[in-house]
Amino acid sequence: MNTNSSKQKFNTFLWGWSFLFPTVFGLSVLNIIPIFQTVWQSFFKTGAFGRGNKFIGFDNYIKMFQDATVWQALLNTFKYAMIEVPLSIIFGVLAAVLLNRKVAGRSIYRTIYFLPMVAAPAAVAMVWRWLYNSEFGLLNHLLQKIGVHSINWLSNPNTTFISIAFVGVWSIIGYNMILFLAGLQEIPRDYYEAAQIDGASKTRQFFNITLPLLSPMMFFVTVTRIIAALQVFDSIYIMLDITNPSFYKTQSLVYLFYRYSFIESNKGYGSAIVLLLLAVIMIVTTIQIRLQKKWVLYN
Repeated sequence: MNTNSSKQKFNTFLWGWSFLFPTVFGLSVLNIIPIFQTVWQSFFKTGAFGRGNKFIGFDNYIKMFQDATVWQALLNTFKYAMIEVPLSIIFGVLAAVLLNRKVAGRSIYRTIYFLPMVAAPAAVAMVWRWLYNSEFGLLNHLLQKIGVHSINWLSNPNTTFISIAFVGVWSIIGYNMILFLAGLQEIPRDYYEAAQIDGASKTRQFFNITLPLLSPMMFFVTVTRIIAALQVFDSIYIMLDITNPSFYKTQSLVYLFYRYSFIESNKGYGSAIVLLLLAVIMIVTTIQIRLQKKWVLYN
């Protein structure tokens, strides 16, 4: 009996690891090992033609902390996140609440909102680049129809950041909406029925029932969206040229990492920059986890 039980446990152990192994192997090869390689690379200077790396200790980090371009890129990244994340959450919640009701064509509307998530980010950025074109873009064409002068959406430093952030908001609303819909459907209807009996308006139900009970999902979306927003790259890379007058005020840390690592072949300095971004993400995420007790309601 003991022999059969031990054999069964061993078979279960083997089956379990056989299912886990592909995921563990993939994470190790694609995520964990590159992290250690990046840390190691940050202490080196790439040699001529990408060969003969030279160990330089903390020189890359010293250079990075003295580099105004890095801090400007970090500021740009935070500005993008501060615009994209709150707006995408607000519009995602509103869309989820509206489409959680019984309305005609609800499934069609949900599909339309989610379509930007299906499209490739590069394709989305390219389409919006043409929409923002100052001479032939559809947006300026419509403005001219109503007597408004054309706007330099992507070349004016005052509008470029907002324009790119709007594309990020537009692209992610559908994803946030699906997550919030899942959260809304977990809220018991009894709360709303009791509120209606007490005479609570739809507005009070939204702020006193929906938002508090949706806060766990909002916390999850906030954490994941901030992490993603701090890694913005595609839209900036495709929508802006390096000769663009607003490029310096718009480039992100990930773009800076790409520039040094793959354009200038200075992978050591690029690794130091991406580790700075990793540290920033870890700090911001830790702060959010600490603050969740003040506003997240787990029922």
